[in-house]
Amino acid sequence: MQFPSICPEVPVVRLAPALVYYRDQLGFTVDWSDEELGLAGLSRDESRIFLSAIEYRSALGNRRPIVLWLNLPNRTEVDALYKQWADAGVSISSSPEAKPYSLYEFFARDMDGNVFRVFYDFGWEEK
Repeated sequence: MQFPSICPEVPVVRLAPALVYYRDQLGFTVDWSDEELGLAGLSRDESRIFLSAIEYRSALGNRRPIVLWLNLPNRTEVDALYKQWADAGVSISSSPEAKPYSLYEFFARDMDGNVFRVFYDFGWEEK
């Protein structure tokens, strides 16, 4: 058995505006959406996520904000995504930088306060 990629469920207040934000600012494709259900599936390259509105997730107790760790393969890709999201008006706390715990990273927020922690783990380079 090969363990597949995990598809997180991202809690949002209202599905329709969140879908527009994820499409237009974060660059995801809306693969499907069910407003009545309060759930949508999105993708970007190899990543898949679900957005869930309050009605859908109330029984599960899934609350915002959550943190999504996005592990990129190198610093160049971290910088490229930073530029792309900054140019699109995404809320970003600071530019990418190397941290003492061997991550080159930046943090971005969606319109509902969920956090993307975009990073490259350079710890292997120091061994």
